[in-house]
Amino acid sequence: MKKLRWGVLSTAKIGREKVIPALQKSTHNQVLAICSRDEQSARRVADELHIERAYGTYEELLADTDIDAIYNPLPNHLHVDWSIKALQAGKHVLCEKPLGLNTADAQRLVDAARAHPQLKVMEAFMYRFHPQWQLAKQLVDEGRIGKLHAVHSHFSYNNREPDNIRNKAEWGGGALLDIGCYSISLSRWLFNEEPTQVLGQITPMPGEEVDCLTSAIMEFSAGSASFTAATKIEPIQYAEAIGDEGSLYLERPFYNDGSEPVQRVRITRNRVQEVIEVPDTNHYSAMGDAFALSIFNDSPVPTPLDDAIANMRAIDATFESAAERKWIAL
Repeated sequence: MKKLRWGVLSTAKIGREKVIPALQKSTHNQVLAICSRDEQSARRVADELHIERAYGTYEELLADTDIDAIYNPLPNHLHVDWSIKALQAGKHVLCEKPLGLNTADAQRLVDAARAHPQLKVMEAFMYRFHPQWQLAKQLVDEGRIGKLHAVHSHFSYNNREPDNIRNKAEWGGGALLDIGCYSISLSRWLFNEEPTQVLGQITPMPGEEVDCLTSAIMEFSAGSASFTAATKIEPIQYAEAIGDEGSLYLERPFYNDGSEPVQRVRITRNRVQEVIEVPDTNHYSAMGDAFALSIFNDSPVPTPLDDAIANMRAIDATFESAAERKWIAL
């Protein structure tokens, strides 16, 4: 079976622990090479993960003509520049979320992608590829909970490592860019439209240079979406969609890697609950296969770049609203 041959930019944790193993287990992908600014580090990780090639610079990896696509898990401030370099080297690009530091930054990558129409570029929002989310989207679109009026979500973890990239402002750290982007994405996806205005709030935490506790309300034509994203509180996650005839609830909307036998979508109508079980598929594997098939079939990527730009606009508006303490129109 045809395989998409991947090169991975850096030995970032998410690549080592999540994406690379998932691509290796998937149907249409092969991880051929990995790189680091330290060749010994690259070789060590390559050996641990059974990757054939290791490079001591990003440039060497991009110059490998056997590599078809690049996975970019670099810190947020390096997403755009190195993704553009990958395009210039003739590689397809799967870039970690968020696509850039802000809309203007992300737009540079969109413009570069337009200059290379033969290459595919996609933002790596893996959650959309899990069967529970495919089912949730289908149920909302089919009207199983009536007309959608409200979405609530929460995503938090507790990161107390001062040197972690998520705690560095100059590297694009903070709760909103790291995990709040999921809540914005899923809200837009479920409502099938863009928010008209956003009200954001950031709770300052002493000694922290990034946002560690961010909440927002997004207004849509039929209702609203609210969320909290936090990096310094108890780890919790959930997502809920509420319509005029029912609601649906996902208890593990983001951390699904195939380690549990099933995930559950809970539907409530007239106070009667129905639980639908779906297999706990590795959503990183599913994302990799979907991206590979878009290349093999020369079809549009499942999540186009205009979706990434729209998500960045809502992120920017949330930051602006929190700073100015008022609603921001989009």
